[in-house]
Amino acid sequence: MPLAICATPIGNLDDVTLRVLEELRSSDLVLCEDTRHTGVLLARHGLDASLLSYHRHNEAARTAQVVERLRAGERIALVSDAGLPGVNDPGGRLIAAAVDDGIDVTVLPGPSAVETALVVSGLASDRFQFVGYLPRRAAELRALGVELRAWEGAVVAFESPRRLPASLRVLADELDGRSAAVCRELTKRFEEVARGSLEELAVRFAEPPRGEITLVLGASTASPAAGVDDEAARAAVAELVEAGAGRRAAAEVVSRLTGASRNALYRETL
Repeated sequence: MPLAICATPIGNLDDVTLRVLEELRSSDLVLCEDTRHTGVLLARHGLDASLLSYHRHNEAARTAQVVERLRAGERIALVSDAGLPGVNDPGGRLIAAAVDDGIDVTVLPGPSAVETALVVSGLASDRFQFVGYLPRRAAELRALGVELRAWEGAVVAFESPRRLPASLRVLADELDGRSAAVCRELTKRFEEVARGSLEELAVRFAEPPRGEITLVLGASTASPAAGVDDEAARAAVAELVEAGAGRRAAAEVVSRLTGASRNALYRETL
């Protein structure tokens, strides 16, 4: 029997497909991050299933056991607490092991916080990238901000509500004027979508909000000059300052011409 990867609701328990419900009803075993959480979903739809925990702390040990049961012909489904397993959730190790063992893997698609946030943000473009959870360390987050300056599409990321205020401040510093949206509690009763520049959102969320957060960054509107890198941009600011221009004004001008962060240019040329 194949391993069925089942997408589950990201908030509203009614956002589950008929195919997923039928798979959960028919499976010999349902692997889930939290049996209590999945139990609520099953109860909501009148289902009864044999549940076994499968999460980051036990997936290494569980994988071999599950592959053996799949070999024996059992019908097994994998769910996460929300969304599609294997995308920023446990499941990748099991899926790879099943594929390596010649076991069929089928995916039953459904809700996605990434695509839901991207669409509702109003910032969707032809291209986007998902970067998972934002780095915890400020230096690593700044490095990501520098990397994203040149990305011309939208960006979707997860962040904890506790770290959101600090992360917004760092990103506002590195990505001047970038449009963004903070999507909170998607599909739930108190869903909120706050839109604006990163600077505006950093002010609005000066204190940690409640609930699950998905952050969307709009595409870069900068038009970097061909052949101009960060080092050259810093050198240009230094030359303007030597010629008598104010540092902030110099950073502003070079930022517009190169697409480099105005704040970073000012800070790094002090």
